[in-house]
Amino acid sequence: MTDHNIGVDISKSHLDVFRLEDKMAKRFDNSVAGFRALIRWLGKVPVARVVFEPTGAYHKAFEVALGTTLPLVKVNPLQARRFAEAHGTRAKTDAVDARMLALMGAAFNLEPQVPQSKETRDLRDLHVARAGLVKDRTRLRNRAVTQDLSVLKRQTKARLKLVEQQIAELDVEIVKLIEARESTARTCDILCSMPGVGAVSAAAMLTLMPELGTLDRKQAASLAGLAPITRKSGQWQGKSFIGSGRKPLRDALYMPALAAMRWNPDLKAKYEQMRAAGKPAKVAIVAIMRKLIEVANALGSGLIV
Repeated sequence: MTDHNIGVDISKSHLDVFRLEDKMAKRFDNSVAGFRALIRWLGKVPVARVVFEPTGAYHKAFEVALGTTLPLVKVNPLQARRFAEAHGTRAKTDAVDARMLALMGAAFNLEPQVPQSKETRDLRDLHVARAGLVKDRTRLRNRAVTQDLSVLKRQTKARLKLVEQQIAELDVEIVKLIEARESTARTCDILCSMPGVGAVSAAAMLTLMPELGTLDRKQAASLAGLAPITRKSGQWQGKSFIGSGRKPLRDALYMPALAAMRWNPDLKAKYEQMRAAGKPAKVAIVAIMRKLIEVANALGSGLIV
């Protein structure tokens, strides 16, 4: 019996679904009732994969409700669009996007993702909220430097104090959530044994790279977007650069890398060696970030459940 490839385009109010093998398409509400209707429509046919794009808050309920029922595959929207263009499809509608997602899943034989636990999803939400507050704190601090009016300074100071309190509250909640699960707490303790990595940074690694401990060294670096991308054609050779991957994870690794450069003798020596060889400071810092995620992946091997 043929395994079916399903493409789902998710919007605020509805789901456009396309079943590749029999070319059937249908629209469902983006709601609990719609999810049940989708399951009934699929029936008992074997499903190889259900491919969809992340759409902010709109895909979350879909992923939570069907993650343990269907083999979901979440793909990068940019890659999905480039696949459609390479396929010769210029039109972009919900129905077309659903069809292209189904075709993409079949063409690349995409592997379904491992369902995430509620604790992992909650940790991700807390991390996203904390990252937003950290950006707010930076903006407020920068604004405070340039303000002259006392009333504006007073208001900025009050908002800054509130933001710092909220960050502290989230830090407490993150630690509580990690410690509530024995396996996560054990993994976090091991990650925190790395100089420069604290509970918040360890939580970011756990939530932004749930595959930690199941990858090889190169896969971990590539998934984080820390593996240099070579640019070479014929006799021309451009500068290598990093990109793609998971930018939030790279952002979360930056400060631990700076701390590791100071307190980890091996990484400090690596940084100084690269600088002595003429490498720019940012290139050397990226190398430290890559080393951190590789070591974290090695330490997490066999511990992530």
